[in-house]
Amino acid sequence: MNDSPQRKIIHIDMDAFYAAVEERDCPALAGKPVVVGGAPNSRGVVATANYEARRYGIHSAMPTSQAYRLCPFAEFIKPRFEVYRAASQEVMAILNHYSECVEPLSLDEAYLDVSEATDYQGSATRIAQAIKAEIARKVRLTASAGVSYNKFLAKLASGMNKPDGLTVIRPQEGAAFVRHLPIGDFYGIGKATEAKMKKLGIHTGADLLRWSQDALVTHFGKAGYWYASLAQGEDLRPVRAHRERKSLGNEITFALDVNDADLLREELFRQLTELMSKLERRGWQAYTVTVKVKYADFEQVTRSWTHRQPLDTVKARESASELLARTEVGERPVRLIGVTLSGLTTAAVSAQTSWL
Repeated sequence: MNDSPQRKIIHIDMDAFYAAVEERDCPALAGKPVVVGGAPNSRGVVATANYEARRYGIHSAMPTSQAYRLCPFAEFIKPRFEVYRAASQEVMAILNHYSECVEPLSLDEAYLDVSEATDYQGSATRIAQAIKAEIARKVRLTASAGVSYNKFLAKLASGMNKPDGLTVIRPQEGAAFVRHLPIGDFYGIGKATEAKMKKLGIHTGADLLRWSQDALVTHFGKAGYWYASLAQGEDLRPVRAHRERKSLGNEITFALDVNDADLLREELFRQLTELMSKLERRGWQAYTVTVKVKYADFEQVTRSWTHRQPLDTVKARESASELLARTEVGERPVRLIGVTLSGLTTAAVSAQTSWL
């Protein structure tokens, strides 16, 4: 696709997707606060909350016990992922009708590049309207759409008027829009980077624009190039119809907090054995091991190790054990532990690379 500023990108984001499916399938839930996730008396978390529940401060990834305290009369529903996947497939089928270049990000959101579309005289706005109407008619769910000339702005636009919104940011509006944007709303700027930027006096896009690219690189490494581009409303990332799997992971939330380092290590080894088997079945190899630990107070840490050669089971276990030792397991109770393998390649590619 064309990488000029005149690209036409649509970002479709389903509204409170899991909760909306539950309301669709059970009309008695309409108008009630709905929380999809673990039971209130479990150690589960909120997967999605509908907009009625969000008025009480409930949000995704919040412990369901906390959500219950905020809104004890909400309807708490166990997730039905097979139903959500089926609804997602219906939505994606609609998107693929309007563009050959669709990049799904998850079950409930996707980018479309409609730069070369001929439907509706090539109007991205009218295409977005048609997509929303077809989703409402065929899937009986609402979606919000953002239309712009790059992925960064299209995604921001889709979240501006939820639910059932449609927002357009035109090429001549992009730079001005970014100048007024809070720095925490920038794609790729997490809480830690946001805090660092604010210490440097960068609170908005206008503040960021005043910094030179070299200065941003000095403070933020290679990410400084990305921040400098975003400050000008630029994002040349193409919409990729076929996304490569970049990682494979596993984790478990314990029913009771665990304070035994040996038990946690054995659990990591069990997870790694499953992941290594999956890699072998799919003909993949991995180079990076990442261990994730969430303590009883919900503080979460990750530790990673990247190898020069593809991992085998022994290397993976040794790495995981050493990474675990760099956390506070055994000293602080743990509620969740997980491991991810990344830097994935096919075995054939790895073999070829080793000869270079």
